[in-house]
Amino acid sequence: MVEQRPQDAHIRIYPLGTDGYVLRVSDSLTEAANATAIALAKVIAPLEGVIEAAPSLTSVFVRFDPVKVARAAFVAMLEEKVRDFEAPDDRAQRRWTIPVCFDASAAPQLAEVADITGLGQEALIGELCAARLSVLALGFAPGQPYLGILPEAWDIPRQTSLTEAVPQGAITVAVRQIVLFANRSATGWRQIGQTGFRPFDLGRAAPVALTAGDEVRFVPIGRGEFDGLLSDPMGGARLETL
Repeated sequence: MVEQRPQDAHIRIYPLGTDGYVLRVSDSLTEAANATAIALAKVIAPLEGVIEAAPSLTSVFVRFDPVKVARAAFVAMLEEKVRDFEAPDDRAQRRWTIPVCFDASAAPQLAEVADITGLGQEALIGELCAARLSVLALGFAPGQPYLGILPEAWDIPRQTSLTEAVPQGAITVAVRQIVLFANRSATGWRQIGQTGFRPFDLGRAAPVALTAGDEVRFVPIGRGEFDGLLSDPMGGARLETL
């Protein structure tokens, strides 16, 4: 992941509701902008009165407690942190290896995506599994990761209509990103694989498994191995500390 924010970056602060602010790093998604948003959230989180500091693809949502700190004082703290902010060496500290099934029954739109990208199915799977994906953000559903950024060939649009439902663990793609679905859901993204890994599970001590900035690598498995992993909430996923 890029370690420094862009030289011309200007972080803008916008009010949101009665107790929130959005710190916008960039209007477009790049590795540098995303790394900056993730690092900035870590700097903002310890400030007095902060209830939540959640990074998205290119911005940070901050919610504060107005009982603990006055709005004017809080804004002054935000402005100071933004003014003095320098993104640290923010390379991934954790790596997930996640088994994924690309059998036709688990990847109903793999052939379609292969045609759109011009890659062939085997090349598509090979390129995806060779990619060092980063957890860009968590959102849409609890613990659900947006992963990227994929090569330009993967810059494919969303569907013009919704798929009524993809299953839990669906690996879907659009706009150079992967979404690993935490739950069964409707989507406009195309399903190209499936994993038994559950990024969110209330039965675990830590229900949300992934953290923004984590590295993710996919490993291809066959249908039989995939079926055997469905009873494991981690779906065979392994976590390493780097």
